[in-house]
Order: sequence, then structure tokens, then C-alpha cells
Amino acid sequence: MYEGLISGGAVRRLWFGETELYRQHLLRLDPESRRNRFGGAVSDEFIAHYAEPFALSGAIIYGSFVDGVLRGAAELRLLTREGEAEAALSVERPWQSHGVGTALLERVLLVAGNREIKRLHMICLAENRRVQQLARKFDAELAFQSGSVVVDLIAPRPTPISLIRELVADGAELATAMLDVASQLSKRIQHIDGSPARRPAQYRRLTLVDNWR
Repeated sequence: MYEGLISGGAVRRLWFGETELYRQHLLRLDPESRRNRFGGAVSDEFIAHYAEPFALSGAIIYGSFVDGVLRGAAELRLLTREGEAEAALSVERPWQSHGVGTALLERVLLVAGNREIKRLHMICLAENRRVQQLARKFDAELAFQSGSVVVDLIAPRPTPISLIRELVADGAELATAMLDVASQLSKRIQHIDGSPARRPAQYRRLTLVDNWR
């Protein structure tokens, strides 16, 4: 796992029960960062639909947490072409230029390689120099096309060590996610009157399901 990026920061995987964290993160992006993430201006309603659990069912998402709050994210989706996938990054402005994007992209490349993905694609606006500079750190090929830039990265070949590294990290991160959820759930339950039997069902049980593999 990547820790110590900034004080109180760590990168871990997001699980199915954490889609709301991702939605809140995307909504917090300032107009420029939101435009860079989606390739144009989008509304809050668009983001709400984009971050619905069913819409993210085919995605693998890693997040950068600072003091327990999601401040950056990398989304990985497999393409129909065998051995290829696409990725998108988002980092809230106060946490940009602090190594968050580097850690997220490095983790996504590891995960992609472990799934026998050979090429990872990203598309960004031509004026998005930050992503282009980040991609060059990983020896990416950049192709400029009518206002956009297509970034091609080569994912590392899977090795026994890389597979174990992901497996161990995912196990530890799932435990961390469950502890985070329990903490948030406890705080919310404190505001609900009555006995446990009278509490809404969603506060009595929460299951994290990993179907973003």
C-alpha cells in the first residue's frame, strides 16, 4: 500500500458499498478539475447518475484517502479489445501536486498487469498538462488529436510477487474499509432515536460486496 503521500494519507481499493464516497468526491471537484476528469463541463445530476452502483459494476476503483476522506481516485475499466483497458484519474485541487496521482496510477498499472492487460489508455484534454506530465513519468506514448490527447501506457507483466502484493493489499484494504464503514455507521446511528429494532434496516446491516473485480 502507498502511505505517507501526505500527512494522514493512504491509497486503498474502494468496494461496492463505498460508491457514495466516490460520488461525493466527484461532486467536490472544482469546475476545472471536473472538466479535466470528464472531458467537459458536467452537472451534479450527471455525476449522481455516473456514480450509481450499477453504473460502476464493471469498474475497479482505487482511492487516495486523507484523514479518512476520499480526495483522489483512479477508475479502471476493461475494454472489449482483449488485453486493453482504460483509466481515468481525479484529484481534488488542494491535494494536487502531492504525489496522489502518481500513487494512484502506479497502483492501477499493477492491477491491470495482474489481469493480463497489456495496454492502458487514458484520454485527456490538450490543456491538461498535469495528466500529460504524470503519464510521461511512466514512459507513456502521447498522441494529440483535435483538442484531446490519447495516452498509451504499457502495463507491467504479472509476476508471483505482483499477484501476492495485490492479494495482500486487497485483504488489508477490505478490513480497513469495513472499519471505516463501521465508524461512519456508528456516528449516524447515534442520531437515530429508539431501540435497534426500530432503526431502519440499512443501519442494522451493511454488506460490502466485491463485484468490481
